[in-house]
Amino acid sequence: MLLHGIFPPVTTPFYPDGTVYFRKLEHNLDRYAKSPMAGVVVLGSTGEAILLSDQERRDVLKCARAATTREKVLVAGTGVESARETLALTEYAAGLGYDVAMVRTPHYYKSQMQPAQMLAFYRFVCDHSPLPAMIYNFPQATGYDIPAEVVIELAEHPNLIGIKESSGNLDKVKLMVERTRHIKRQAAVTEQQQAVTARMLAAPEPGNAPTVEFVPAQVLGGTAVATAAPKMKTRSREVGFQVLVGSAQTLKDSLDRGAVGAILAFADAAPTACFEILAAWKDGDMELAAEKQKRIAEAAVAIVGKYSIPALKYAMDLNGYFGGTPRLPLLPPNAEIKAEVERLMADIRN
Repeated sequence: MLLHGIFPPVTTPFYPDGTVYFRKLEHNLDRYAKSPMAGVVVLGSTGEAILLSDQERRDVLKCARAATTREKVLVAGTGVESARETLALTEYAAGLGYDVAMVRTPHYYKSQMQPAQMLAFYRFVCDHSPLPAMIYNFPQATGYDIPAEVVIELAEHPNLIGIKESSGNLDKVKLMVERTRHIKRQAAVTEQQQAVTARMLAAPEPGNAPTVEFVPAQVLGGTAVATAAPKMKTRSREVGFQVLVGSAQTLKDSLDRGAVGAILAFADAAPTACFEILAAWKDGDMELAAEKQKRIAEAAVAIVGKYSIPALKYAMDLNGYFGGTPRLPLLPPNAEIKAEVERLMADIRN
């Protein structure tokens, strides 16, 4: 499956009392559908997944699945500490129609998270997962950084298609790309080289009218008739083990080292600004890519790295998305932080 492009790890909106605000989740997803994002990630760290109950996770997955358009790749964050519970949530996401499972590294028993344990965990999940899987490495939050050598060994598994590497370590990105170049797989894509998934190719769901097109009467020499719309035309494209990154401020440098895309919290508030870096880079205009990178660097570092989810949600409010308040123990940004976010986002609009 093709994972090239920019993916926002969508936030989970809450009412002031802390309950999930599903209508606002639908609102945000509708806006992302109109952006140049390749897809969306649901229940990532930015989605405060770790602060949700088991039932809330399932409800958020269900809501997001229903609200996401056919053309966007749907990634479900299904990683929890236990392999069995990770697989259970992955199976639930698969039943809803998600395309990929993003599995966070287990980390609570840090002294036990040695290569043997990590290899066993991911192999168990990948062996049994109905969805293609990707590793999610976020040592700033978990306190555990999966070694490149372990990732390289795991990359041989046919059901493991990539990694979201959020450590910010560019040398590690380069090493993983170089040491997995021999892995060659085939992925279905559209004629425009966009991702195609089984969900995209599936027939309309019950209750949804099939898409039809009208053939003009003059073409038929008689009365116009409705016919079924042609099926999506696809072709095959060779892909390897796909490395995506999680730091907007180093996106260009990561692409230079072989990353194929990114899952960026900053894209929740400024998807177009992030996409413009990738677009310029793919066009070979490195000067423009560097200029676009410089434009967002300070804001990405401060809003995502320093002030985190509360500030990011406020930045979303400034750009027409619904951010709202985080869930306790996270607190809303104070007046000083809001003023700083307003300054940083003044020239970053969609």
